[in-house]
Amino acid sequence: MVALLVLLALCNAIKVNGEGNYLQCDHNPTSQPRPHSVSILEFGAVGDGKTLNTIAFQNAIFYLKSFADKGGAQLYVPPGRWLTGSFNLTSHLTLFLEKGAVILGSQDPSHWDIVEPLPSYGRGIELPGRRYRSLVNGYMLRDVVITGDNGTIDGQGSVWWEWFTSHSLNYTRPHLVEFVSSKDVHVSNITFLNAPAYNIHPVYCSNVHIHNVSVYAPPGSPYTVGIVPDSSDNVCIEDCNISTGHDAIALKSGWDEYGIAYGRPTTNVHIRSVHLQSSTGSSLAFGSEMSGGISNIQVEHVHLYNSFIGIQFRTTKGRGGYLREIIISDANMLNINMAFSAIGDYGSHPDDKFNPNAFPSLEKITLHDIIGKNIIMAGNFSGIQQAPFKSMCLFNISLSMSSTFSSCWSCSNVSGYSEMVFPEPCADLKNSNASLCFSILMRPNGRGGSGAIL
Repeated sequence: MVALLVLLALCNAIKVNGEGNYLQCDHNPTSQPRPHSVSILEFGAVGDGKTLNTIAFQNAIFYLKSFADKGGAQLYVPPGRWLTGSFNLTSHLTLFLEKGAVILGSQDPSHWDIVEPLPSYGRGIELPGRRYRSLVNGYMLRDVVITGDNGTIDGQGSVWWEWFTSHSLNYTRPHLVEFVSSKDVHVSNITFLNAPAYNIHPVYCSNVHIHNVSVYAPPGSPYTVGIVPDSSDNVCIEDCNISTGHDAIALKSGWDEYGIAYGRPTTNVHIRSVHLQSSTGSSLAFGSEMSGGISNIQVEHVHLYNSFIGIQFRTTKGRGGYLREIIISDANMLNINMAFSAIGDYGSHPDDKFNPNAFPSLEKITLHDIIGKNIIMAGNFSGIQQAPFKSMCLFNISLSMSSTFSSCWSCSNVSGYSEMVFPEPCADLKNSNASLCFSILMRPNGRGGSGAIL
């Protein structure tokens, strides 16, 4: 009876005094049309796929800055193939890509600026020192939109993948779109192709809505990632189709001592109605760079398919931070090597200055109402001896296994609760105290909190 009450509470937890819910995707303000609009053609751009248009984009956006206090402006990109190096956006701007418009990232690295590493990482993610600036950038912006009629941003990343694999790069690879320390960011109705590394990277941002985007990078593309909310809050990702070489969606918050010192978590994130595929990583990943903390996450109505791992929580000794108050529900998995994973020895360190006694915390994770077909292994939960994973709760999960493994689960240094789970999980996940399980509850002010389901 207690288990049934827990499950019912989980299924009905998203309420605020009967007046709706707080979830970020339910609070998306409608973007207002900009009163001013110019075409990139007016600044001498040529859409032949060969002419470099970096200066045209830079000049157009510089001109549109003058409309920031007049309701903002739109930069219209018509059909064509618009080759460019990296460029910066401005506040109160809409970058609109018409159907048939393709922004192409230059394959000449000299067309990509070199910038300092992010303070919560202390160095480039792939190499010590600085990094390449992303193709489209926003720094300390407010009210910025990238949208269109399914236009495309193509990073032409194959050369970057070759340089990465051959260790020919002096700096960390760039992303397609990155917003830093920005607020009220909206990305929608765009296709992203062949990113050098990440596709969309909001870092130190608030109020980010990513809706109806398609992301693709081929299976052999090394460590290409779809959407990466990083030390950001109030984030919605919905109605997206993502297929990448590594992770489809990865939540992060800084790296070891740098992330601990910066101290900005990723929190209040809502992900729903997405289709995710990952060739070598995870459809949905948390960490491993999570030193600022990740909490208050709601994932629902997701389809994970043809992936190495379905859902993975990653951390390691010296990382610090926490992963907690995360609920994933109503998920369908198909053709997944491992459905669930929580690993306490995942990832490297930026340098030798990290504190080996900075143990991360992983607790209050709930997975419920999940169906899987053609799954090879159900799960591997391997915690840290000095800081075991706690309150890992599984409810109403049914996995159809395609393997003949004698054990579908592997567990160590973890504790939790399970009910109505097939195949039967480890003894470590059979705690008799259902009240240790948590759900994200709502507060009338629209912000999420957490509390035990009793």
